[in-house]
Amino acid sequence: MSPQLYEFHLPISPEELLKSGRVNQYVVQEILSIKHLPSQLRAFQAAFRAQGSLAMLEHFDTVYSILHHFRSIDPGLQEDTLEFLIKVVSRHSQELPAILDDAALSVSDRSAHLNALKMNCYALIRLLESFETMSSQTSLRDLDLGKGKKARAKTAHGFDWEEERQPILQLLTQLLQLDIRHLWNHSIIEEEFVSLVTGCCYRLLENPTISHQKNRPTREAITRLLGVALTRYNHMLSASVKIIQMLQHFEHLASVLVAAVSLWATDYGMKSIVGEIVREIGQKCPQELSRDPVGTKGFAAFLTELAERIPAILMSSMCILLDYLDGENYMMRNAVLAAMAEMVLQVLNGDQLEEAARDTRDQFLDTLQAHGHDVNSFVRSRVLQLFTRIVQQKALPLTRFQAVVALAVGRLADKSVLVCKNAIQLLASFLANNPFSCKLSDTDLAGPLKKETQKLQEMRAQRQAAAVSTVLDPEEEWEAMLPELKSTLQQLLKLPQEEEEIPEAIANTETAEGVKTRIRQLLAKASYKQVIVLTQEAIGHFQESEPFSHMDPEVSEETRFLNLLETIFKGPVASTQENTQGPAGNTGLKQPDCKDKPCVSEPMKSRDNDELVKQEMLVQYLQDAYSFSLKITEAIGIISKMMYENTTTVVQEVIEFFVMVFQFGVPQALFGVRRMLPLIWSKEPGVREAVLNAYRQLYLNPKGDSARAKAQALIQNLSSLLVDASVGTIQCLEEILCEFVQKDELKPAVTQVLWERATQKVPCSPLERCSSVMLLGMMARGKPEIVGSNLDTLVNIGLDEKFPQDYRLAQQVCHAIANLSDRRKPSLSKRHPPFRLPQEHRLFERLREVITRGFVHPDPLWIPFKEVAVTLIYQLAEGPDVICAQILQGCAKQALENLGEKSTTQEGPKDTPVLPTFLLMNLLSLAGDVALQQLVHLEQAVSGELCRRRVLQEEQEQKTKDPKEKNTSSETTMEEEMGLAGATADDTEAELIRGICEKELLDGKQVLAAFVPLLLKVCNNPGLYSNPELSAAASLALGKFCMISATFCDSQLRLLFTMLEKSSLPIVRSNLMIATGDLAIRFPNLVDPWTPHLYARLRDPAQQVRRTAGLVMTHLILKDMVKVKGQVSEMAVLLIDPVPQITALAKNFFNELSHKGNAIYNLLPDIISRLSDPEGGVEEEPFHIIMKQLLSYITKDKQTESLVEKLCQRFRTARTERQYRDLAYCVSQLPLTERGLRKMLDNFDCFGDKLSDESIFGDFLSVVGKLRRGAKPEGKAIIDEFEQKLRVCHTRGLDAVEDLEVGQRGSQRAPSTKKPSTVSKRHQHLASAASSDGDFVTPKSCRTAHRHPNTQQRVFKKKPRIVFSSDESSEEELSAEMTEEETPKKTTPIRRAPLRRHRP
Repeated sequence: MSPQLYEFHLPISPEELLKSGRVNQYVVQEILSIKHLPSQLRAFQAAFRAQGSLAMLEHFDTVYSILHHFRSIDPGLQEDTLEFLIKVVSRHSQELPAILDDAALSVSDRSAHLNALKMNCYALIRLLESFETMSSQTSLRDLDLGKGKKARAKTAHGFDWEEERQPILQLLTQLLQLDIRHLWNHSIIEEEFVSLVTGCCYRLLENPTISHQKNRPTREAITRLLGVALTRYNHMLSASVKIIQMLQHFEHLASVLVAAVSLWATDYGMKSIVGEIVREIGQKCPQELSRDPVGTKGFAAFLTELAERIPAILMSSMCILLDYLDGENYMMRNAVLAAMAEMVLQVLNGDQLEEAARDTRDQFLDTLQAHGHDVNSFVRSRVLQLFTRIVQQKALPLTRFQAVVALAVGRLADKSVLVCKNAIQLLASFLANNPFSCKLSDTDLAGPLKKETQKLQEMRAQRQAAAVSTVLDPEEEWEAMLPELKSTLQQLLKLPQEEEEIPEAIANTETAEGVKTRIRQLLAKASYKQVIVLTQEAIGHFQESEPFSHMDPEVSEETRFLNLLETIFKGPVASTQENTQGPAGNTGLKQPDCKDKPCVSEPMKSRDNDELVKQEMLVQYLQDAYSFSLKITEAIGIISKMMYENTTTVVQEVIEFFVMVFQFGVPQALFGVRRMLPLIWSKEPGVREAVLNAYRQLYLNPKGDSARAKAQALIQNLSSLLVDASVGTIQCLEEILCEFVQKDELKPAVTQVLWERATQKVPCSPLERCSSVMLLGMMARGKPEIVGSNLDTLVNIGLDEKFPQDYRLAQQVCHAIANLSDRRKPSLSKRHPPFRLPQEHRLFERLREVITRGFVHPDPLWIPFKEVAVTLIYQLAEGPDVICAQILQGCAKQALENLGEKSTTQEGPKDTPVLPTFLLMNLLSLAGDVALQQLVHLEQAVSGELCRRRVLQEEQEQKTKDPKEKNTSSETTMEEEMGLAGATADDTEAELIRGICEKELLDGKQVLAAFVPLLLKVCNNPGLYSNPELSAAASLALGKFCMISATFCDSQLRLLFTMLEKSSLPIVRSNLMIATGDLAIRFPNLVDPWTPHLYARLRDPAQQVRRTAGLVMTHLILKDMVKVKGQVSEMAVLLIDPVPQITALAKNFFNELSHKGNAIYNLLPDIISRLSDPEGGVEEEPFHIIMKQLLSYITKDKQTESLVEKLCQRFRTARTERQYRDLAYCVSQLPLTERGLRKMLDNFDCFGDKLSDESIFGDFLSVVGKLRRGAKPEGKAIIDEFEQKLRVCHTRGLDAVEDLEVGQRGSQRAPSTKKPSTVSKRHQHLASAASSDGDFVTPKSCRTAHRHPNTQQRVFKKKPRIVFSSDESSEEELSAEMTEEETPKKTTPIRRAPLRRHRP
């Protein structure tokens, strides 16, 4: 067929070119074989050189055959074909301009060029798509090969397809930019040609790698090609539909398409395409979006990024998207809200907005605020993020500050951690960008606000007074009173006899002016009746006086009266104007004069108004700043409670927030800065580093002109933290300073200034001197040489010979010196002897003298100093027991001397000698400290030294042995390899120390034994020795003595627990709780029978004792030193304690316990039973609070299912309505799944008869509500069934449910199947539950008998008794002795002083 006679139709699929269609349609004649393709391609190339681009008309079959065999032909042929087709299309695009401009172009030539154009473009685009498909498949296969092999493959072929795409797209763009429509009939380009060119662009975009940075040129080329199609070839509608389809199926295209659409809307002027795309998105059905999460995510990302790029263009289409704000899909809500925020930031920002734009901005902000309370946490979080951006860019109007701050503060209590985190960030942004002040102290703002508000009130009062003093317009007043006056006049004219009601007649001496004044006063009082009567009399009395004489007889009497009264009432204005004309003249001149009068003071009045407006603005500014500071203060209280959340990112945000608040001078920020200190011990490196950075930012970079000034400011800041600081706070600060010192972040100038203040080289107060010594001691932990090189200086500072002694300073000096030995490296302890000072060292001489001299003086600071001093002696001295024995003897001698002096002054010989209470207290306290430190010294220092010497001796013996001797004893070598020799030696040394403690320390030959009788006498006679301080010191000393010997402890345990239970002093009970906790760890077998007495202190009436008991029991239970039974319910009761610190302590206990396997799950049944017990439980509302907290730890599905089954079965054995309600509430708090719901259905008979109670029914309905929220479609049927049974049982009883089940079985039962009866099913579940679960004992049915051990068989009454595992006693529990496996092999005490044990 001649090329001029056929017409090439663009096919939908390649196969269409093989079939003949319409007349003169081009058809591929033959698909060439692979072996002929290279020669045919060469022939095509030769024809191209001869004929140009029209050669395609005769050789299209060759190109079609190459495309047909593309996967099978050689890569070289593929590349040659691509290169040649690019030349053909390029040549044709160069020739077309001249051809299109040729007016004499024949129809046949035009048809030939049109066919050539369509063939060339079709071939090139099909080849491009083939390469793209092959490249995508190759890249997927190469993912497993690795990047290196892939790179080698590219290099071997020498062809990179990703680099070849851009020139092809540029060529097609160049072609489309020509006026090629003239090649078609009527200059209308067929839609198939446009779809062919644009279709390849969309296929390229489907490649996931198109969004990579390296493919940016390709993306830009695609965008320009599609832009030309949009502007020149009416492609907008098709492009909109295609973009929607691609967003639904390809996640990576959102950002790519946003860049393209924004470019088309701006550079190509196609703004309408934005509206078309948004309209297509807006028409999507919500149900369709819920089924297509990928498409929804694509739409949301597209809208969000599009709003960031072209918010002004998108804003005109926002009304289409507003319906999504009420839809179920949260991603679309987030996208619409983000678009609104971008418009507020970029378009609707500034003070010069028009009224319509301002209204739109306010509507957008209102919508954002409303969705701060959205049901979805991701939406709430997104709203807070958007407000953070708005605040940071200062686009939030000042009038909305309070509302948005209140929103952020409210979201701090959100259940979602993400929302809380973003709320904190928003508040931090408010602080950083607040327009009020760099210092936001509400106390500092309250004074100026009060002062300026008072000034404003005074200005307003002055203005009101001035307004009142101005002359009121008489004309307006007259018009106001005229109707009522006319009515009264008409009545009196009809009844003239009432004239005699005048209160007083006109006196003979009264003038006309006086009567006029009286008439005006009566008119002002609205006494119209009296006015008329007085006026009538005045007319008769003053017939010749004005205005009474000027009466027109032609008018009616009523009119004459009214004219006369009007003239009298308005007369003063005329008189002030000095006008002597008649009444008519006065009335006529009054108005302009009245108006001219205020015009004189117009500038002054304007100035007063300006000042008033300025004052109002100032007061409003101060009020806003004050309200903002109050909100920040409120937020501080909430955020500080979030500092110990489990989420690391939230804790870091809280820390950063408090750093910012502190920098803005909010007084309450110091509380948060102190509260974050314990986080330095966090196991999370991020949290620990955040604390260090916070203190580094707050304290290590102070303001100052010189290094010394900065050092002084740093010291002052750190000293402020030490004011009223607890021991725990000081330890945390010590750890932080140790880190700074070890990293050399503290300058030498800081140390120098501290020594100058400590030695009083610079003037400072005693407290500043004491804090300087404390800081030096903290720094000595990081670098002991800070103290070691100045030991004598420290002794002179705190232990000088002056009197009275500053015991607080002396105590801190001892703490600082203790750091010399407290931080030795453990690895060196076995090789080198510990650091000790000789007994004759001046330090110990001064300590001994200060303790002994202060013993006889009643100073309350002596006791804590003495404790630290004794500890320091045992840490640093050689032979500390000798030094402390001398101190004890010296103090006892002084006490005896004092007793002797007292006895000689007694009058009667029969009087008993009396020792001052403080002396006895000091003596017992000193003895207790020495006893405890002697024990610690033996078990740590002496034991470690024995071990060190033994290791050195063994090493020495090993070196001196002959080689032959080493091989002779194989048994010894085996023991050494197994570590048995060392273990045996350790046991021998431990037994030696234990023997010394048991037999020697408290026998009659030792110093400590002399104090035991005195100590026991004081403790056994609380009535005789009733001083609170003495009782506290004696009880604490007794606990320390009991730590030494098991024998002594056993003999005094009854005394200890009697005092713990019956002492009337909370401090005594608190001290003994700590002591018994230590004893429970050191002698667990002795204390175990007394465990119930420890639990009993958790309900102590004194909050100090409850808090101490909670701390002690937390340590004992978490260290497995106490058997955890049902008595742990006493810890649960602390969750509702009125003291917040105790509640926090209980929550922390259960948080830690929840990490110990299934501990809480195993304890829950007993806790529920005890707390719901009508005799010893708690009230219903507190029960709900406790169980809500405890059940939140049940997160495993298996635990939930098991617990649901057991709680349902517990309904059968509950005795009271209250227990039914408690069980129902517990079930409602569990995180149920579909399997848990099936368990409830299986056990429906257990609780079905209780559903008539509204509370129980409501709890089970709440279970249904929770299950519906996340239910899958296939699980909704069982939920509906459960709800139906609940409602039927609630309204008609359990029998109705059984009838319902029978009916359902009858309708669904197959002829050959039978279901077991409900009763047998019920017994089966009870039996399986009883046999399968050992940790939760479920009582048997009331129709069976229960045999108790060692008792006769009982017959149950109507109500069965509930039996729980914690109430059952066994032989093991009745025995006070623990088994050998349970007995700890290593017994060590809990020390109260911050000591560290150095293991040998």
